[in-house]
Amino acid sequence: DIIERMYGHHYSPATISNISKATQENVATFHERSLEANYSVLFLDGTYLPLRRGTVSKECIHIALGITPEGQKAVLGYEIAPNEN
Repeated sequence: DIIERMYGHHYSPATISNISKATQENVATFHERSLEANYSVLFLDGTYLPLRRGTVSKECIHIALGITPEGQKAVLGYEIAPNEN
């Protein structure tokens, strides 16, 4: 029901399961990739976003951002944690 209200289309439980599996595989590939560039600047930060895990609560997402000598930015990684510490 929530997906249908958000996207205006009904998806079967099997379709949702397939989308979830593909997304999990993409996330795993992202986290396991090699970093190929040299980074002259590294930013580490955390931001709180509401996440639904049975109930909705704000959790901290830690983000690592690298900037190459040419000025290109790349998300190097991220991790969900209960707080910013």
